[in-house]
Amino acid sequence: MGPDLVNPKWMYLKAIGFVLIAFLCAAGLVLRSMKIETALLVLLLIWASARAYYFCFYVIERYIDPEFKFAGLGSVLRYVLKSSRVNDPDA
Repeated sequence: MGPDLVNPKWMYLKAIGFVLIAFLCAAGLVLRSMKIETALLVLLLIWASARAYYFCFYVIERYIDPEFKFAGLGSVLRYVLKSSRVNDPDA
């Protein structure tokens, strides 16, 4: 994948790029159908995605397991699957 991104200016540029992509996709979906339902669904998608991301990278690290540091959504999924097997009394 390449070296880790360490320059804050490039990190901000990357974040701006993600926001721009999300905005353009949301605008494209809303403009394509021009329905209030589509706009509401897009807003709910954005809100729910942000809350899920917050849970994965803040709540888990701060409140559930402060020792574990995640590197991405894949590491969150592996952590959750591993934790569910360890905590499952039937396993």
